[in-house]
Amino acid sequence: MAKQEKEDPVLEQKRDVSKAVSGVKTAIGEMGIRDFGQRVKIRWQMASYIAILITAFGSFVHKNFSLHNQVIDLQDQISTMNIRLQACNTSDTFDTISILQEGDHLSSKGLKILALTVSIALLSMPLFVFKYIDYISKFRSSYNCSEKVSLNKQLEYRVDVLLSVHPYAKALALLVATLMLICLGGLALFGVTDDSLADCLWLSWTYVADSGNHANSEGMGPRLVSVSISFGGMLIFAMMLGLVSDAISEKLDSLRKGRSEVVEQNHTLILGWSDKLGSLLNQLVIANESLGGGIVVVMAERDKEEMELDIAKMEFDFRGTSVICRSGSPLILADLKKVSVSKARAIVVLADDGNADQSDARALRTVLSLTGVKEGLRGHIVVELSDLDNEVLVKLVGGELVETVVAHDVIGRLMIQCARQPGLAQIWEDILGFENCEFYIKRWPQLDGMQFEDVLISFPDAIPCGVKVASRGGKIILNPEDSYVLQEGDEVLVIAEDDDTYAPGALPMVWRGSLAGDFIVPKLTEKILLCGWRRDMEDMIMVLDAFLAPGSELWMFNEVVESERERKLIDGGLDLSRLVNITLVHREGNAVIRRHLESLPLESFDSAKRLPYREAMVTRGQRGSFSRGSWIGEMQQASDRSVIISEILDPRTKNLLSMSKISDYVLSNELVSMALAMVAEDRQINDVLEELFAEEGNELHIRLAELYLHEGEEMSFYEIILRARQKREIVIGYRLENAERAVINPPNKNERRRWSVKDVFVVITEKV
Repeated sequence: MAKQEKEDPVLEQKRDVSKAVSGVKTAIGEMGIRDFGQRVKIRWQMASYIAILITAFGSFVHKNFSLHNQVIDLQDQISTMNIRLQACNTSDTFDTISILQEGDHLSSKGLKILALTVSIALLSMPLFVFKYIDYISKFRSSYNCSEKVSLNKQLEYRVDVLLSVHPYAKALALLVATLMLICLGGLALFGVTDDSLADCLWLSWTYVADSGNHANSEGMGPRLVSVSISFGGMLIFAMMLGLVSDAISEKLDSLRKGRSEVVEQNHTLILGWSDKLGSLLNQLVIANESLGGGIVVVMAERDKEEMELDIAKMEFDFRGTSVICRSGSPLILADLKKVSVSKARAIVVLADDGNADQSDARALRTVLSLTGVKEGLRGHIVVELSDLDNEVLVKLVGGELVETVVAHDVIGRLMIQCARQPGLAQIWEDILGFENCEFYIKRWPQLDGMQFEDVLISFPDAIPCGVKVASRGGKIILNPEDSYVLQEGDEVLVIAEDDDTYAPGALPMVWRGSLAGDFIVPKLTEKILLCGWRRDMEDMIMVLDAFLAPGSELWMFNEVVESERERKLIDGGLDLSRLVNITLVHREGNAVIRRHLESLPLESFDSAKRLPYREAMVTRGQRGSFSRGSWIGEMQQASDRSVIISEILDPRTKNLLSMSKISDYVLSNELVSMALAMVAEDRQINDVLEELFAEEGNELHIRLAELYLHEGEEMSFYEIILRARQKREIVIGYRLENAERAVINPPNKNERRRWSVKDVFVVITEKV
């Protein structure tokens, strides 16, 4: 009010000055017009009224002077008024500033109202949009019966697809929601406070980031807006914590389930899961021990935690080797890429337990997937098959990358060999496993030009068994002739403890000598009892027909009906009319029922496969050339029983066999795993194993010492090797009369010792 009272006199003065100036200007204008009119009138009247003008001249002059004096007075008044007006202009400047400030205040107030209105409108817009969409959906559904999906459901579906397809859509949506909340909150604060827009936006962010900051707000409007922003901030941070928690949980779950990528190279990759995995891992661990350990990756369609738990229960030391498990399918290229399949040095495909044809079909599809890897494969593929008939197809698909190991075929042939030669299973276990001595192939340039006979005695810590001939495309010749001369590029196949434990030395002086007597191994008829039924029974019958002497008998004792049995054999490809050396004798029964076994002439069999021990067996008749006091003879005739060979699937079961009367056993799963591991380490060894298991070529055999020496004769192991070469045999080890295990690749080969005719030697010889 005081300010208004001060302003009123100034305004009145301004009005007076303005009126005075207007009056002066009006008077001047009126005087000018009036003077002009009088002059015109005088000029018109001069002609007619000269006399009157002369008489009135005096009065007019007087009047003119008086008017002139008035004009001067008015000009003085104008000047005075201008001075007064200038004096008033100074105070008017301050008044103008205050007026402008009032205008700015009014303008700022309008902007704040506009900002508050915009924030409320934007905040309520989603509600109107949703209501509109719902209305459109109901309208369309009421007038268009053919539309099955409403608009809101379509919108929900699109949003769901967006969030599912784009991995960062949720985080982006949360960021947009946060920015919108800050902007709307800043506009609302700008509308209810006197702060600038920038300050309001910053204050809005503080409310979003820390909900406790709104406690300092004053006034109803600011408090209401700050509480709303803080509530929205709590929702935003709750959603953010949910997204972060989900992302961390998903990552941990991915790691737990084995979905992360394996960043390794030169590792061994195992695809699949079976009972052979434990033995396979054990052999790979032993093979990698000399390198300080290695990496083995296992991928199967199982949960990663279950696989790791089962592997942790395996009773062996990993010796520096790391086993990495991943969950996935070998038929999916993305899963194969996840385990760095293109960088693996060897890939082992395990057969599934169950149906053989389905297992081999899956193995074939796995090979197709592996050959379809765009980056290519650095290593080779080792495929375990269940049926020999499918081997050709798998090799056709895989080409040069694939090496196959037919498990049933390998075990069947081992069972036959071990049934005919008790103790051979332990020899195979030593050679196939990496714990003792195994096959290695390496080139030695210093041996070029040397005959194979001299090469045999050139390695103090290894036993040469063959040559990889470079001139024949790398073909491995097992047990070559003594006169073969090593050429440039040829490699030597040996049996040694490890690949870095042997090297050729100086050629020793070895006395050859001559054989103790006629080297004749009679091939007598045999009578074998085969208990149980195998899917590849026809293959085993064909192998036995090739090995046994004419007139031999194979008794088949199982629960399969005889008519059904013959039909299965014929469907499997067996032509009974082509059997030359053996005669099939069929008996029905269960091998675990004692009275069924008692119905058989057990005392007449030379060997029995999978036959439980039965006491009071009568000593069998003559057994080839084995003497009654020899080690093999003792195994065959101990406890007045026949030789019993059992197939064992679980390696842990062999610990129970020491309490039984079983002569020998074949660890089928463990031996197949050993073969897979050996071929995985060096694919060239597969050719050697295939020849040793085949009907033709060379095989492992156990020979009596009396075929090479006399009782009590002193000889070095090198001398025995050269004596055996007279019959084209390679001696790789021996077993003493009272020893429990055979010694393969013995040390101190040039050391002379006294031998007994009851000792036996393990040799590689041609099949007869």
